[in-house]
Amino acid sequence: MKGENNMFEKIYSLIQEHDTVVIHRHTKPDGDAIGSQTGLKYILKSAFPEKKIYSVGDAPGFFGFIEGSEPDEICDDIYENALAVILDCGSASLISDGRYTLAKDTARIDHHIYTERFTDEEVIDTSFESCCGMITAFAVECGLEIPSVAAAALYTGIVTDSGRFRYDGTNPRTHRNAATLLEKDIDTTKIFRNLYADSFESKRLKATFVLKIEFTENNVAYIYTTKEEFDSLGADIFTVSRGMVNTMADIKGVDIWANFTETDAGVLCEIRSSIYNINPVATMFGGGGHAKASGATVKDRETAFRLIDELNRIAGENK
Repeated sequence: MKGENNMFEKIYSLIQEHDTVVIHRHTKPDGDAIGSQTGLKYILKSAFPEKKIYSVGDAPGFFGFIEGSEPDEICDDIYENALAVILDCGSASLISDGRYTLAKDTARIDHHIYTERFTDEEVIDTSFESCCGMITAFAVECGLEIPSVAAAALYTGIVTDSGRFRYDGTNPRTHRNAATLLEKDIDTTKIFRNLYADSFESKRLKATFVLKIEFTENNVAYIYTTKEEFDSLGADIFTVSRGMVNTMADIKGVDIWANFTETDAGVLCEIRSSIYNINPVATMFGGGGHAKASGATVKDRETAFRLIDELNRIAGENK
Protein backbone atom coordinates (compact mmCIF):
# COMPACT_ATOMS: atom_id res chain seq x y z
CA MET A 1 0.00 0.00 0.00
CA LYS A 2 1.59 3.21 -1.16
CA GLY A 3 -0.13 5.91 0.91
CA GLU A 4 0.00 5.92 4.71
CA ASN A 5 -3.60 7.18 4.99
CA ASN A 6 -5.17 5.42 2.06
CA MET A 7 -8.95 5.87 2.12
CA PHE A 8 -9.29 3.03 -0.39
CA GLU A 9 -7.47 0.49 1.81
CA LYS A 10 -10.52 -1.59 2.76
CA ILE A 11 -11.86 -1.76 -0.79
CA TYR A 12 -8.42 -2.63 -2.13
CA SER A 13 -8.17 -5.44 0.43
CA LEU A 14 -11.53 -6.78 -0.76
CA ILE A 15 -10.31 -6.73 -4.35
CA GLN A 16 -7.20 -8.65 -3.34
CA GLU A 17 -9.30 -11.26 -1.52
CA HIS A 18 -11.60 -12.08 -4.44
CA ASP A 19 -10.80 -14.02 -7.60
CA THR A 20 -13.74 -12.41 -9.43
CA VAL A 21 -14.66 -8.72 -9.52
CA VAL A 22 -17.76 -7.39 -11.30
CA ILE A 23 -17.88 -3.63 -11.85
CA HIS A 24 -21.24 -1.82 -12.02
CA ARG A 25 -22.18 1.84 -12.53
CA HIS A 26 -25.36 3.88 -12.94
CA THR A 27 -27.86 3.35 -15.71
CA LYS A 28 -28.06 5.69 -18.73
CA PRO A 29 -24.31 6.27 -18.32
CA ASP A 30 -22.41 9.50 -18.85
CA GLY A 31 -18.69 9.86 -19.54
CA ASP A 32 -17.77 9.60 -15.87
CA ALA A 33 -19.73 6.38 -15.34
CA ILE A 34 -18.27 4.71 -18.43
CA GLY A 35 -14.80 6.17 -17.86
CA SER A 36 -14.53 5.08 -14.22
CA GLN A 37 -15.90 1.60 -14.96
CA THR A 38 -13.61 1.05 -17.93
CA GLY A 39 -10.65 2.61 -16.15
CA LEU A 40 -10.98 0.44 -13.05
CA LYS A 41 -11.52 -2.68 -15.17
CA TYR A 42 -8.26 -2.30 -17.04
CA ILE A 43 -6.29 -1.17 -13.99
CA LEU A 44 -7.34 -4.37 -12.21
CA LYS A 45 -6.78 -6.57 -15.27
CA SER A 46 -3.25 -5.20 -15.48
CA ALA A 47 -2.54 -5.57 -11.76
CA PHE A 48 -4.19 -8.97 -11.34
CA PRO A 49 -4.02 -10.91 -14.62
CA GLU A 50 -5.02 -14.09 -12.77
CA LYS A 51 -8.35 -12.61 -11.64
CA LYS A 52 -11.60 -12.47 -13.62
CA ILE A 53 -12.61 -8.82 -14.04
CA TYR A 54 -15.95 -7.96 -15.64
CA SER A 55 -17.92 -4.79 -16.34
CA VAL A 56 -21.71 -4.90 -16.72
CA GLY A 57 -24.63 -2.60 -17.44
CA ASP A 58 -26.63 -1.05 -20.23
CA ALA A 59 -24.98 0.05 -23.47
CA PRO A 60 -22.46 2.93 -23.28
CA GLY A 61 -24.36 4.91 -25.92
CA PHE A 62 -22.61 8.10 -26.99
CA PHE A 63 -19.58 7.13 -24.90
CA GLY A 64 -19.09 3.88 -26.77
CA PHE A 65 -16.10 5.54 -28.41
CA ILE A 66 -14.19 4.86 -25.17
CA GLU A 67 -12.03 1.84 -25.90
CA GLY A 68 -12.99 -1.19 -23.83
CA SER A 69 -16.34 0.25 -22.74
CA GLU A 70 -18.57 -2.49 -24.15
CA PRO A 71 -20.17 -4.34 -21.19
CA ASP A 72 -19.57 -8.04 -20.60
CA GLU A 73 -22.35 -10.62 -20.81
CA ILE A 74 -22.11 -12.79 -17.70
CA CYS A 75 -24.32 -15.39 -16.05
CA ASP A 76 -25.67 -15.18 -12.50
CA ASP A 77 -23.36 -17.94 -11.26
CA ILE A 78 -20.34 -15.66 -11.65
CA TYR A 79 -21.56 -13.57 -8.69
CA GLU A 80 -21.50 -16.50 -6.24
CA ASN A 81 -18.09 -15.75 -4.71
CA ALA A 82 -17.49 -12.42 -6.41
CA LEU A 83 -16.95 -8.85 -5.28
CA ALA A 84 -19.32 -6.35 -6.89
CA VAL A 85 -17.95 -2.80 -7.11
CA ILE A 86 -20.45 -0.02 -7.84
CA LEU A 87 -19.05 3.22 -9.26
CA ASP A 88 -20.43 6.73 -9.76
CA CYS A 89 -23.85 5.87 -8.31
CA GLY A 90 -25.56 7.59 -5.39
CA SER A 91 -28.68 5.42 -5.20
CA ALA A 92 -29.34 1.70 -5.36
CA SER A 93 -32.29 2.31 -7.68
CA LEU A 94 -29.93 3.78 -10.30
CA ILE A 95 -27.50 0.85 -10.52
CA SER A 96 -27.39 -0.71 -13.96
CA ASP A 97 -27.84 -4.47 -13.48
CA GLY A 98 -29.33 -5.27 -10.10
CA ARG A 99 -27.47 -8.57 -9.83
CA TYR A 100 -24.84 -6.90 -7.65
CA THR A 101 -26.99 -8.14 -4.75
CA LEU A 102 -25.98 -11.71 -5.69
CA ALA A 103 -22.32 -11.01 -4.97
CA LYS A 104 -20.59 -12.35 -1.87
CA ASP A 105 -19.30 -8.85 -1.02
CA THR A 106 -20.05 -5.37 -2.31
CA ALA A 107 -18.21 -2.05 -2.39
CA ARG A 108 -18.86 1.44 -3.71
CA ILE A 109 -16.70 4.35 -4.83
CA ASP A 110 -18.67 7.52 -5.51
CA HIS A 111 -18.57 11.31 -5.47
CA HIS A 112 -22.30 12.08 -5.35
CA ILE A 113 -24.01 13.60 -2.33
CA TYR A 114 -24.67 10.78 0.15
CA THR A 115 -28.28 9.54 0.34
CA GLU A 116 -28.09 5.89 1.43
CA ARG A 117 -25.78 2.98 2.12
CA PHE A 118 -26.23 -0.09 -0.08
CA THR A 119 -22.82 -1.82 -0.09
CA ASP A 120 -20.64 -3.48 2.53
CA GLU A 121 -17.76 -1.04 2.09
CA GLU A 122 -17.89 2.42 0.58
CA VAL A 123 -15.76 5.46 -0.11
CA ILE A 124 -17.84 8.57 -0.74
CA ASP A 125 -16.04 11.87 -1.31
CA THR A 126 -18.00 14.77 -2.79
CA SER A 127 -14.85 16.91 -3.01
CA PHE A 128 -13.86 15.00 -6.16
CA GLU A 129 -15.10 16.48 -9.42
CA SER A 130 -15.59 12.99 -10.84
CA CYS A 131 -15.56 9.31 -10.00
CA CYS A 132 -12.79 9.00 -12.60
CA GLY A 133 -10.72 11.30 -10.41
CA MET A 134 -11.35 8.95 -7.51
CA ILE A 135 -10.31 5.89 -9.52
CA THR A 136 -7.13 7.70 -10.58
CA ALA A 137 -6.43 8.48 -6.90
CA PHE A 138 -7.20 4.84 -6.03
CA ALA A 139 -4.58 3.61 -8.49
CA VAL A 140 -1.97 6.11 -7.31
CA GLU A 141 -2.61 5.48 -3.60
CA CYS A 142 -2.49 1.70 -4.06
CA GLY A 143 0.61 1.83 -6.25
CA LEU A 144 -1.14 0.32 -9.28
CA GLU A 145 -0.09 0.87 -12.88
CA ILE A 146 -2.58 2.74 -15.07
CA PRO A 147 -2.41 1.25 -18.59
CA SER A 148 -3.08 3.60 -21.49
CA VAL A 149 -6.56 2.19 -22.21
CA ALA A 150 -7.54 2.95 -18.60
CA ALA A 151 -5.87 6.37 -18.65
CA ALA A 152 -7.81 7.42 -21.77
CA ALA A 153 -11.11 6.32 -20.22
CA LEU A 154 -10.39 8.08 -16.92
CA TYR A 155 -9.23 11.28 -18.60
CA THR A 156 -12.46 11.35 -20.64
CA GLY A 157 -14.54 11.09 -17.46
CA ILE A 158 -12.60 13.82 -15.68
CA VAL A 159 -13.00 16.11 -18.70
CA THR A 160 -16.74 15.55 -19.02
CA ASP A 161 -17.70 15.66 -15.32
CA SER A 162 -15.62 18.78 -14.72
CA GLY A 163 -17.33 20.50 -17.64
CA ARG A 164 -14.02 20.62 -19.53
CA PHE A 165 -12.43 21.92 -16.29
CA ARG A 166 -15.01 24.75 -16.01
CA TYR A 167 -17.20 23.61 -13.09
CA ASP A 168 -16.38 24.84 -9.60
CA GLY A 169 -15.66 21.28 -8.44
CA THR A 170 -12.44 21.58 -10.44
CA ASN A 171 -9.46 22.08 -8.13
CA PRO A 172 -5.67 21.57 -8.11
CA ARG A 173 -6.15 17.84 -7.46
CA THR A 174 -8.27 17.61 -10.62
CA HIS A 175 -5.38 18.90 -12.68
CA ARG A 176 -2.85 16.72 -10.86
CA ASN A 177 -4.89 13.62 -11.63
CA ALA A 178 -5.33 14.73 -15.23
CA ALA A 179 -1.57 15.27 -15.50
CA THR A 180 -0.96 11.76 -14.15
CA LEU A 181 -3.16 10.36 -16.92
CA LEU A 182 -1.57 12.54 -19.59
CA GLU A 183 1.78 10.99 -18.74
CA LYS A 184 0.41 7.78 -20.26
CA ASP A 185 0.24 7.17 -23.98
CA ILE A 186 -3.23 8.60 -24.67
CA ASP A 187 -4.55 10.41 -27.70
CA THR A 188 -6.28 13.54 -26.37
CA THR A 189 -6.99 14.76 -29.91
CA LYS A 190 -9.07 11.63 -30.49
CA ILE A 191 -10.87 12.07 -27.16
CA PHE A 192 -11.85 15.68 -27.83
CA ARG A 193 -12.72 14.97 -31.44
CA ASN A 194 -15.25 12.40 -30.24
CA LEU A 195 -16.58 14.62 -27.46
CA TYR A 196 -17.14 17.62 -29.70
CA ALA A 197 -18.15 15.82 -32.89
CA ASP A 198 -21.66 16.86 -33.86
CA SER A 199 -23.72 15.78 -36.84
CA PHE A 200 -25.95 18.18 -38.75
CA GLU A 201 -28.95 16.27 -37.36
CA SER A 202 -27.69 16.93 -33.83
CA LYS A 203 -27.20 20.64 -34.57
CA ARG A 204 -30.73 20.80 -35.94
CA LEU A 205 -32.09 19.00 -32.86
CA LYS A 206 -30.36 21.48 -30.56
CA ALA A 207 -31.86 24.35 -32.55
CA THR A 208 -35.30 22.78 -32.11
CA PHE A 209 -34.75 22.60 -28.35
CA VAL A 210 -33.50 26.17 -28.12
CA LEU A 211 -36.82 27.29 -29.64
CA LYS A 212 -38.69 25.30 -26.98
CA ILE A 213 -37.11 27.14 -24.01
CA GLU A 214 -39.56 28.77 -21.61
CA PHE A 215 -39.00 30.86 -18.49
CA THR A 216 -40.63 31.15 -15.08
CA GLU A 217 -41.31 34.51 -13.49
CA ASN A 218 -37.96 34.28 -11.67
CA ASN A 219 -36.07 33.40 -14.84
CA VAL A 220 -35.72 29.64 -14.40
CA ALA A 221 -35.33 28.27 -17.91
CA TYR A 222 -36.97 24.96 -18.76
CA ILE A 223 -37.88 22.70 -21.66
CA TYR A 224 -40.73 20.21 -21.52
CA THR A 225 -40.91 17.42 -24.10
CA THR A 226 -44.06 15.30 -24.24
CA LYS A 227 -44.01 11.59 -24.99
CA GLU A 228 -45.46 12.27 -28.45
CA GLU A 229 -42.76 14.84 -29.18
CA PHE A 230 -40.04 12.51 -27.91
CA ASP A 231 -41.27 9.64 -30.10
CA SER A 232 -41.32 11.90 -33.15
CA LEU A 233 -37.69 13.01 -32.72
CA GLY A 234 -36.15 9.63 -33.50
CA ALA A 235 -33.40 10.23 -30.92
CA ASP A 236 -32.39 8.17 -27.88
CA ILE A 237 -33.37 9.20 -24.37
CA PHE A 238 -29.84 10.23 -23.35
CA THR A 239 -29.61 12.66 -26.27
CA VAL A 240 -32.99 14.23 -25.58
CA SER A 241 -32.80 14.35 -21.78
CA ARG A 242 -29.25 14.83 -20.51
CA GLY A 243 -27.90 15.78 -23.92
CA MET A 244 -30.21 18.78 -24.34
CA VAL A 245 -30.26 20.22 -20.82
CA ASN A 246 -27.28 22.48 -21.41
CA THR A 247 -28.80 24.13 -24.46
CA MET A 248 -30.04 26.44 -21.68
CA ALA A 249 -26.62 26.92 -20.07
CA ASP A 250 -24.88 30.30 -20.31
CA ILE A 251 -28.06 32.27 -21.04
CA LYS A 252 -27.50 35.68 -19.50
CA GLY A 253 -29.62 36.14 -16.37
CA VAL A 254 -30.46 32.41 -16.05
CA ASP A 255 -28.91 30.69 -13.02
CA ILE A 256 -31.19 27.61 -12.90
CA TRP A 257 -32.40 25.49 -15.79
CA ALA A 258 -34.11 22.13 -16.22
CA ASN A 259 -35.03 19.70 -18.98
CA PHE A 260 -38.11 17.46 -18.71
CA THR A 261 -38.75 14.46 -20.95
CA GLU A 262 -41.82 12.25 -20.83
CA THR A 263 -41.17 8.51 -21.17
CA ASP A 264 -43.09 5.32 -20.44
CA ALA A 265 -41.28 5.19 -17.09
CA GLY A 266 -42.24 8.73 -16.08
CA VAL A 267 -40.86 12.22 -16.64
CA LEU A 268 -37.06 12.43 -16.62
CA CYS A 269 -35.85 15.63 -14.96
CA GLU A 270 -32.35 17.01 -15.51
CA ILE A 271 -31.65 20.00 -13.26
CA ARG A 272 -28.68 22.35 -13.41
CA SER A 273 -27.51 25.61 -11.83
CA SER A 274 -24.48 27.80 -12.23
CA ILE A 275 -24.77 29.23 -8.70
CA TYR A 276 -27.32 27.53 -6.44
CA ASN A 277 -27.57 24.15 -4.72
CA ILE A 278 -30.53 22.51 -6.47
CA ASN A 279 -29.83 19.02 -5.10
CA PRO A 280 -32.43 19.33 -2.28
CA VAL A 281 -35.11 19.83 -4.92
CA ALA A 282 -34.03 16.71 -6.78
CA THR A 283 -33.97 14.80 -3.48
CA MET A 284 -37.43 16.09 -2.59
CA PHE A 285 -38.72 14.46 -5.77
CA GLY A 286 -36.91 11.15 -5.28
CA GLY A 287 -33.71 11.95 -7.18
CA GLY A 288 -30.21 13.10 -6.32
CA GLY A 289 -26.81 13.95 -7.72
CA HIS A 290 -24.60 16.95 -7.11
CA ALA A 291 -25.18 20.41 -5.68
CA LYS A 292 -25.44 22.05 -9.10
CA ALA A 293 -26.22 19.08 -11.35
CA SER A 294 -28.94 16.68 -10.27
CA GLY A 295 -31.74 14.61 -11.69
CA ALA A 296 -34.94 12.80 -10.81
CA THR A 297 -37.76 10.82 -12.40
CA VAL A 298 -41.30 11.89 -11.49
CA LYS A 299 -44.57 10.21 -12.32
CA ASP A 300 -46.31 12.85 -14.47
CA ARG A 301 -46.40 16.36 -15.93
CA GLU A 302 -48.18 17.80 -12.91
CA THR A 303 -45.41 16.62 -10.59
CA ALA A 304 -42.77 17.96 -12.99
CA PHE A 305 -44.33 21.41 -12.82
CA ARG A 306 -44.36 21.25 -9.03
CA LEU A 307 -40.62 20.67 -9.31
CA ILE A 308 -40.36 23.75 -11.54
CA ASP A 309 -42.25 25.71 -8.88
CA GLU A 310 -39.61 24.71 -6.30
CA LEU A 311 -36.81 25.83 -8.61
CA ASN A 312 -38.65 29.08 -9.22
CA ARG A 313 -38.91 29.58 -5.46
CA ILE A 314 -35.14 29.14 -5.01
CA ALA A 315 -34.48 31.64 -7.81
CA GLY A 316 -36.91 34.12 -6.26
CA GLU A 317 -35.44 33.84 -2.78
CA ASN A 318 -32.00 34.68 -4.15
CA LYS A 319 -32.91 37.67 -6.28
